[in-house]
Amino acid sequence: MKWKKIGKIFNPFEHPALSSYAGYAQSPQALPLKDRVRVYFSIRKLDQHAKFVSHVLFVDFDEAFSEILEISREPVLEPGKLGTFDEHGIFPFSPLWDEQRILAYTCGWSRRVSVSVETSTGLAISTDNGLTFQRYGDGPILSASLDEPFLVGDSFVRKYENRYHMWYIYGTKWVQFDAAEPAERVYKIGHAVSDDGINFTRESRAIIQDVINEDECQALPTVIWHNGYYHMVFCFRHIRGFRTDKTKSYRLGYARSADMINWIRDDGALGLPVSGNDWDSEMMCYPNLFEWKGNIYLLYNGNEFGKYGFGLALLEED
Repeated sequence: MKWKKIGKIFNPFEHPALSSYAGYAQSPQALPLKDRVRVYFSIRKLDQHAKFVSHVLFVDFDEAFSEILEISREPVLEPGKLGTFDEHGIFPFSPLWDEQRILAYTCGWSRRVSVSVETSTGLAISTDNGLTFQRYGDGPILSASLDEPFLVGDSFVRKYENRYHMWYIYGTKWVQFDAAEPAERVYKIGHAVSDDGINFTRESRAIIQDVINEDECQALPTVIWHNGYYHMVFCFRHIRGFRTDKTKSYRLGYARSADMINWIRDDGALGLPVSGNDWDSEMMCYPNLFEWKGNIYLLYNGNEFGKYGFGLALLEED
């Protein structure tokens, strides 16, 4: 594939309206509207314990992504109630048009003691064109299970052949390398289907092969149908050292499938490496594929896990 990197299109530190937040615009997720593209993202704020909590905002771009039309001032969905699965933040937040309403599949975070976090997938619904969302319920629609006991989240849903298809991640284990370091997690990409968008049946297997080793961490799957295939872009990294060693940090991966069951991984075919010396020179992560005005675009975060915003690439040849 041949992509044109348009560059970074949003930096939360450049907008005074967001000054009460601590930066980050993670996991940009596009929702095409009639005259604009709305992009939801997770921004961080310090709570009363001086710990980060992710909140979901949006920014609206014009048709050419050259002008920002609006930035939401308040979160479209507040973190969950005390003790719920999304009490400590929502990241990512994946929208889907479903007739006249918008479904949003959320990844809710809650802090743990022996390990840092647990995540589950929730559902929220909007009937006002995506300005605000209401929870379907206080609990998750997909969470840890007998076969997937850790960290269910990053759910991306699209409707194909009259069924809802969810690509998501699930943890396979936590690893304690050193008593002085926090435990690290390993997660893989899975697939589930549903007739109503609420009750999903999982395959309970990793659908994307590893290229690093069995401890490769895979995240944020995003899928489109194009030219006879389903195309998936995701990000992957090493289990350890990814925060300080750029050779072990997130990169973008690619796979394709004719049936959504069997996937052929071919990262080199994507043709989107890190840059030489720019905002995405150390890592590329949290991708989102979408179609707009006959073109295919990819949103993604760069260095420091999206602390300074997100960028955009345009597919020129495939």
